[in-house]
Amino acid sequence: MSSCSSPHTSLVLPKPLPSISTAMPKQTTIIADSNNSTTTTTTTPTPHVVLVPLMAQGHIIPMLDLAQLLTERDVHVTFITTPVNASRIKPIIVRVHESNLPINFIELPFPCAETGLPLGCENLDLVPSVDLQLNFFEANQLLALPFEQRLKNLVPPPSCMINDMWNPWTANVARSLNIRRLVYHGPSCAYIYCSYVFQLHKISEIVTDEFEEITVPGLTDYDNVFGQSFKVCRRHAPGWSNAPGFEKLSEKVLQGEETADGVVMNTFDDVEPMFVEAYKKVVGKDVWSVGPLCLYDKDDDLSARIVRGNKAAVDQGKLLCWLDSMEENSVLYVSFGSLTQMNVGQILEIGSGLEASEVPFIWVIKDVEKCPKVEEWMEGFEKRMSLRSFVIKGWAPQAVILSHKSVGGFVSHCGWNSTLEAVSNGVPMITWPQFADQFLNGRLVVELLRIGIAIGVKEPVFYYGEDEIRVRRDDVEKAVRSLMGAGEETEERRIRAREIKEKAIKAMEEGGSSYENITRLVEYIKHESCKGVQETKA
Repeated sequence: MSSCSSPHTSLVLPKPLPSISTAMPKQTTIIADSNNSTTTTTTTPTPHVVLVPLMAQGHIIPMLDLAQLLTERDVHVTFITTPVNASRIKPIIVRVHESNLPINFIELPFPCAETGLPLGCENLDLVPSVDLQLNFFEANQLLALPFEQRLKNLVPPPSCMINDMWNPWTANVARSLNIRRLVYHGPSCAYIYCSYVFQLHKISEIVTDEFEEITVPGLTDYDNVFGQSFKVCRRHAPGWSNAPGFEKLSEKVLQGEETADGVVMNTFDDVEPMFVEAYKKVVGKDVWSVGPLCLYDKDDDLSARIVRGNKAAVDQGKLLCWLDSMEENSVLYVSFGSLTQMNVGQILEIGSGLEASEVPFIWVIKDVEKCPKVEEWMEGFEKRMSLRSFVIKGWAPQAVILSHKSVGGFVSHCGWNSTLEAVSNGVPMITWPQFADQFLNGRLVVELLRIGIAIGVKEPVFYYGEDEIRVRRDDVEKAVRSLMGAGEETEERRIRAREIKEKAIKAMEEGGSSYENITRLVEYIKHESCKGVQETKA
């Protein structure tokens, strides 16, 4: 079923472009001695990749996983960050250095003052208002000059760059330094594919009704999966890019993708096969699906996992003790990512719905959501819920929580990282999308994977009033009881979640689809490293 309602429009795909060969040459040196005998040596130069994430937690964390994964394949990595973001990931940086992994972290000064941002506003989740989000992306573009200057001095010189899709400004730098450039896509392939064909065909100019259903081209072979052709509307794809003021940035993102030499994606073939296949055809270049990257960070040291992405706002021992005291699959985890901010009324409705559900839960409330009214209400709420609730005020160690056996459900905004973490741990979901790729991610969970229940939100968050309540307590209670209750439907959902979990694990293991794609990606990087040496010698 489609999540929109109205007449629909069909599109036609362009022909794909030729792909790039990744055969790997080697550098050969012939040395002659005084007796005219020769010695031939063949060496492969050290491959060096520069990773450029968008300065947002949901983009930085998986790129850190990718960095560590590449070093296991003998690739040298330079990771671009800023002072504030480096302080957030300091435990990871320390662990990298202690492990002697060849990852070099470069901190670039973030131009807050130049773009009207408050000092230290170096991460998207630190932007104090929606009105300043474009300022953040303008500041992000100003990193180009110091970035290029630092790259010129790197030894060994970079042979390849992998930039977040929201960093199209890296294209000029790569061109200036004659470096191959790959685009990294953090969202689902479903979102990337739909957004790509929508922008390619200028749908916003053809279809004026934002809720008109549009048949997505290139997916007719999979009509039986959804029971009909797959349709989306403009408000859900490209989602965030449709927000007022983001049109020019969206065009730059599309241009950055079209001029890239290849694409790296944090997904795996079994989770969204139709979209991966269709995207490879339409983009016409090498595409490596290398996820779920969250499965790379499978360190048994919980103290390392608990600070994944930021310092946790909870005592590790207290959290694990509470989780250990709960029955298997009995706990609901409630968290809406690092960017979504719920208003006071919505927070109270969520809490009231959780209370009425009679289900044990962990609920994450962000620092930015705390205010006197919320604190006052929470005081009484936590007293009433003391036996079956655990409230985290601040950053939560999500990877640790979702991997615990007592957790049996997840109320999520459906950010792709959170979705992959749920999928990789076999945890069914209640989908509550907010913006960007989240509506299509939610549909994947509910309609394709069939491991979730939709809360019923139809529009992105920026179409609602500041104090408007989008989901009422009765809807929260109903969804929670449905997901966490007993019955045949619940058990079938859990079985499907466990099956896709096994597929995710196998994808990252030797011989799996993502493992093999990582191997091909490394071969490509090494090929470019060798070619760079040959061009220099010439």
